[in-house]
Amino acid sequence: MSASDRAADGEAGTRLPRPARPALLEPSFWADWAAVVGLAGLVLVFGLTAPAFFTTANLQAVLLASAILVVVAVGQTFVVATAGIDLSMAANITLGAILLGLTYAGGYGTLPACLLAVAAAAFVGFLNGLVITRGRIPDFVVTLGSLSAVTGAGLILSSGEPTMVSSLFLLKLSSGRIGILGYPVLVAAAVALVGHVLLYHTRFGVHLLATGGHAESARSLGIHTDRVKIAAYTISGACAGIAAILLVARIGSAEPTVNTNLLLNSVAAVVLGGVSLFGGRGSILGPVFGALMLTTLVNGLTLQGVSAFYQPLAVGIIVVLAALIMRYQR
Repeated sequence: MSASDRAADGEAGTRLPRPARPALLEPSFWADWAAVVGLAGLVLVFGLTAPAFFTTANLQAVLLASAILVVVAVGQTFVVATAGIDLSMAANITLGAILLGLTYAGGYGTLPACLLAVAAAAFVGFLNGLVITRGRIPDFVVTLGSLSAVTGAGLILSSGEPTMVSSLFLLKLSSGRIGILGYPVLVAAAVALVGHVLLYHTRFGVHLLATGGHAESARSLGIHTDRVKIAAYTISGACAGIAAILLVARIGSAEPTVNTNLLLNSVAAVVLGGVSLFGGRGSILGPVFGALMLTTLVNGLTLQGVSAFYQPLAVGIIVVLAALIMRYQR
């Protein structure tokens, strides 16, 4: 025992309680509030250094740009909370967009096209969960294979060609707003609200966090952990379908080769939002702030004239730092 250890022990050999440190000095505080603190810091820095940052038009652009990422991050949160990961989300979004475009081009109308996009993406998520749980195959392997298979299916269906979607409904969805909040922002807020209620105010949410925390213990309590995981991947797929609708509305076409970086950014938003990659711990509000932080970072760097080549580098560094901070989560 070192001198310092002996000094820390009492006369009876029991360790004396250490004085409590202020919350701001606790690493766990920064782990819990990383996304909020990071977002506030970015807003302060870019607000002081970029005069155009606080304009209404730019703030609207940030919110619109973050809408799709928020929807995807909500879906990814359900999977990560079960100690899994969905690597197929970006390809699933592309497949949903292609099906939407082909259905609309076939004359079936906007609503059936949107419903098909969500249903197909949810079905891909359901298959992911089914193979992972029934096949006892690691989620990383299954969703990586799904990423390739779904990408190939999208290219086969579309022949690699984009499909124009001149839907009046989608045009209004992309351009309409209430106050400064565009319709995509309101859709993302609605998805986040539903996700929050599902995660924190339903028995399913309790079972999901229990499954992610310790699957064996959850099973011993009578929780059908396989069904919970399948449901989580299905929700992730459904969110990918909703994101596909917002993506088609924004660009006006179904692009089979669009590179949205949504996979990396969705995982980054979840990590920044304090969702444990080991499962059992998660929130919806955290990833929402994580998505806003990433979007604000890209927007601010663009206003500063930083090359787009450096933006993924900045995102990657922040994610690694966030992962290091997450080690100290309570």
